Order: sequence, then C-alpha cells, then structure tokens
Amino acid sequence: MKDLYTFDYSSSRALQTYQEVRDVYSRLFDELKIPYLVAHADSGDMGGNLSHEFHFPTPKGEDHIISCTHCDYVANEELADSTVALDSRSVQEILMPLYPGSESAQNIPAEVRVWRGISRDRQTLVNVWYSSQTSSEDSSLAKQPEVNLHAIKSIVPGLDPSIEDPLPFWRPPTTPALTQVHTRRQINLVDFRVPESFRSSIESKSSQLPFWPDSKPSHRANIEVDVFCDEPKTGRLLNLLRTKEGDACIRCLTGTLKVQRAIELGHTFHLGTRYSEPLKAMVTIPSSLIPLDSSKDSLDSDHLSSSNQQVPMQMGCHGIGVSRIIGAVADALADERGLNWPRVMAPFEAVVIPTRGHDEGAQEVYDALFATAHLSKKGALDLVLDDRAVTFPWKMQDADLVGFPIIIVVGRRWNTERICEVQCRRLQVHQDVKLGDLLVFVDSLLSQL
Repeated sequence: MKDLYTFDYSSSRALQTYQEVRDVYSRLFDELKIPYLVAHADSGDMGGNLSHEFHFPTPKGEDHIISCTHCDYVANEELADSTVALDSRSVQEILMPLYPGSESAQNIPAEVRVWRGISRDRQTLVNVWYSSQTSSEDSSLAKQPEVNLHAIKSIVPGLDPSIEDPLPFWRPPTTPALTQVHTRRQINLVDFRVPESFRSSIESKSSQLPFWPDSKPSHRANIEVDVFCDEPKTGRLLNLLRTKEGDACIRCLTGTLKVQRAIELGHTFHLGTRYSEPLKAMVTIPSSLIPLDSSKDSLDSDHLSSSNQQVPMQMGCHGIGVSRIIGAVADALADERGLNWPRVMAPFEAVVIPTRGHDEGAQEVYDALFATAHLSKKGALDLVLDDRAVTFPWKMQDADLVGFPIIIVVGRRWNTERICEVQCRRLQVHQDVKLGDLLVFVDSLLSQL
C-alpha cells in the first residue's frame, strides 16, 4: 500500500485537499486505461464522515459495489441503500401477506425467516427477522435473500460474523450464581419487509415465536431481551437485507441498481480532527486565517495571542494498493496469448523482433526509432530489441506472454521496401508501415493504450 497523509489548518482546506487527492487518483486510473468505479464508502474503524473507494470490477473480487443504471450513484455494499427502505408501513402491509395467527406455536410463517448471530464475547444472541419473499416479477431475482452483515453490525458492533451457527456458543446461565456473573442479552432486529402484524408479535415478545434455542423456560428469566424495528439514530425502518440487482435507485428514483463484484484498489479518508484533538496535535496559524465559523472550543486558550492561534490539524488518510493494481490490470487485460500491459505499466512500450536473417535490419530500426524519438518533442520511445539467440517463433511467443503493448517485426519486406510489420493485440492492429512513418504510427497506437 502506498500511503499518503495530509494535514490542513481548516476544514474547508482539508476538504479541498481531499478532492485534489481524489482527482489525482482518478487521473492515475484513467492513465492505466482500466475500468474502475469510485464508490461512496463507510469509513469504518478509520473514522471520519467522508470516504471513497476506488474499485476494479471483476468476477474474482471480494467486495460488492452497487451502481445505478441511470445516474452516477455508486456505493459499496456497506453504504448502499435503495428507496425500498423508505417505504411506509402501510405500503409494506400491501406488499406482504399478513401473519396468520393460526400457525403452530413453534413455526415461523412461510414468508418470514430468522437468521441468528452472536457477539464476540458470546453474551449476546442476535435474531434477525426478515421476509423471504421478493416483490420482483423476474424469477431470476427471486432468490433467497441474504442478510446484510454490515447493516447488522451498525446496530450490534460486537457481532462476530465468522460464526455460522451461534447456538452452540450461546447458552443461558444454568444457576443463579452464574446469572450474577454473566449478563446475557438477546437482540431482535426486524427488517422493514416483515408484515406489520408479525412485527407486532415480535415487539410484544409473543411466546408463540421461536425467540430461543432449546432451553428450559427457567433459564430465560434473567436475560435482557431487546427489539429494534427502527434505526436507533435515524428512526428509519431497518433494512437488513443485501441490496439486490434491480432494486430502485435511492438518488434518481428512475434507475435500477446493479451489483458488481470488485477489487478495492484505493481508498481516501477525510479524518477531520478524529485523531488530532485527542492527541492535541495543534498547529499555530495567524488569527486572520481562522475561519469565521470555527468553534471557539477548538482553540487552545493557553496559546492565544494577538496575532497567532492554535487549532487542531485537519487530517486526511489516503492509499493505493500498488500490488493490487498490478494483479487487477493483469487480470483485466490478459488474453489467451498472454499479458497485455498498458503503456504506463509495461516493461517497455515496444519491442523490435527480427525474423531469421534480419538481425542487422532490426538493429537499424531500433537505432532509427530511438534517435528520431529522442529528437522529437515527445521524448524517447521506451524501446527494446530482442537480439537473443533463439528462433523467431520463440521470440514472438515470449513477447505475447510478457505483454509488450507494441511488437515491431523486421521481416521479408525490409530489405527491398524498408517496411516493418506493426502488431498490437489490444487494438487488433496488424499493419505494414514504412520506416519513415513508423514513429508517428507507433505513437498513435500508444496514445490509445
């Protein structure tokens, strides 16, 4: 990871720096000429309230990126949302069938399921109640929904997502003595798609519902039971399922959401004063530079003077995964014949390869290109001559495997016509070019790579 840390004296300048870093990162990926997505991201443990991720879409990726087919909305799965989470309770009642009260005591209705998790300290059992139905008419989308662990962890930060079956790890206290030592808790999270009447049964902690794993009723007496149907901070209905292909976009309301696997190549964080204030990392600046809207509480009164004041530094943290980029580019551009590097990452921009008996001609082409390019305004061409003592087919195979952007073959038309053959797999170019036009032609190809 190539890290970058930025420090500014005001929030406005820090945000400006943040945008400049984003722009530089975008220009870098533009120059690599690979597909990438810039997604709004959750800052996570790093903190701060502004974060973006740079992702390379690939089926081999571990991350899920949500993008709109109509507008520029892009977000990672942790932050992505859809308009369905904003629907009112009255709409849910229309979309989902009511809970049949005649169901047997220990059975959940067919349209409602429960997913269970456990906290890292093994003291809290988490029940996630959600509807297994989908409003989509497309049978390809009507798959069993999955709970969104990121959404669950935002309410239960101590959740241990590595445990698939939590029940063997969670056992209610068996004696009064253990009850006093271990405070057990059960948290019930109710997705907004669950029918209103069934949600009411959960909120009332109905004894007909399977809240508990198998245990004696006496073991449940001293366990705290909480039910959440709304987000504690925002009051919005809980959306606990992963965003699905075809969900409505929350920004434009006309597009639908697309789910792609991707590899994270870079990340930018605006940290603000998350670390500088606790560590008292201050900077002295002239009073005239203090923004008018700065909080007086952020100033260090012990260091005030008529001309200078101390303020906490506004921090930014940014990074690019260099080794990840190499793997992503190789994966994206390789074909059945070998690698296919863009010009900025290739070991050389072009390789000159002679056919049998044309070694001197290849040397002449190499010298001419190098000299002409060096004298031009564009500077020297990054060129290599394959003068190894191996056969021509072997050299061509190696050139494809290595992934040179341009291959210049000096062959049968060289001696009589001073013509070379130029090949570029990515652009599907296979053309004969005179020596006098060779540099301009190669430059025109490289500008597209």
